[in-house]
Amino acid sequence: MKTLLLGGALAAVLAGLAGAASAAPTEPKHAQASCFRSADWAGWHAPDDKTLYLRVNLHDIYRVDLSYGSSMLKWPDSHLVSVMHGSDYICSPLDLQLSVAQNGGGMRDYLMAKSITKLTPDQVAAIPKKDLP
Repeated sequence: MKTLLLGGALAAVLAGLAGAASAAPTEPKHAQASCFRSADWAGWHAPDDKTLYLRVNLHDIYRVDLSYGSSMLKWPDSHLVSVMHGSDYICSPLDLQLSVAQNGGGMRDYLMAKSITKLTPDQVAAIPKKDLP
């Protein structure tokens, strides 16, 4: 009888531990491999008016597809403006608040990202060198 009670108690403890493990919080959003810190963003290039390539750190390239673009992305003296609110991690298009502006001028176009994708080394190799950031 004692063995049966001890076995039942042990089973209950193990079941409780398994339940606690499954209820553990999931990995934070910014720890996911597809996220990057805005401080690690090292450059950009626009091959057309609706696409951006972002260089992150030394070797990572992200493609940002825009819902609507701007011809200013292709102008030689344009710069990309990114406004951060809250966390400095970029994990989704909603984390990018972008606009493109002219140096020394008051012109500015606001951009809306619809997707952001970390490219594989093969995808990066397929991009023409002139379009890489």
